[in-house]
Amino acid sequence: MRIGIDFDNTIACYDGAFHAAALVRGLIPPELARDKTSVREHLRARGQDSDFTLLQGYVYGPGMAHAAPFPGLVECLLALRAAGHSLVMVSHRTREPFAGPAYDLHEAARSFLARHGLLNGEASPLREADVWLELTKQAKIARIAALECDVFIDDLPEILAMPDFPPVTQRILFDPEGHYPDGVWKDHRFASYASWSAIGAALLDSAA
Repeated sequence: MRIGIDFDNTIACYDGAFHAAALVRGLIPPELARDKTSVREHLRARGQDSDFTLLQGYVYGPGMAHAAPFPGLVECLLALRAAGHSLVMVSHRTREPFAGPAYDLHEAARSFLARHGLLNGEASPLREADVWLELTKQAKIARIAALECDVFIDDLPEILAMPDFPPVTQRILFDPEGHYPDGVWKDHRFASYASWSAIGAALLDSAA
């Protein structure tokens, strides 16, 4: 199988990264929950959307030093590669943040992958030719179709539900925080898993 994987909040886990960056800037109280959603909603409730936009630009750029792969991800990808499956990463990521310093967000993503042994190493599950960073959601969907992915894994149900999403591609919703019980989003239902170990088990079992 050719298995496609999203990047932000699917490969890269930002638990604590947004909280740490916001705390340093005095934007949140220390006791606020450490997940990205809590930080975003706290700032939005105070009319500080622009502060969150600047924060996101930093975290997705140099602040990626505070992010990490999701638990079990590296082991899962290596097992899938060892089983003979092809892996590609397809992400919707602007080249630079919408506001603030002009960090190279594409280079930040590639550096993250290399730093954590996911890209270009002798035993890495991904090579440079496997990494696609698209500027728009529509381009991301077109790339998934062009690569003829048998499976695509994403944390955003709205991506999996886009009208142009290739119908032949199996859609897997990565939902570590359990936001979508039973994989239901609006009138869509997806195969949904809360961990990479569960995704790996399902994909390896289905291909057995």
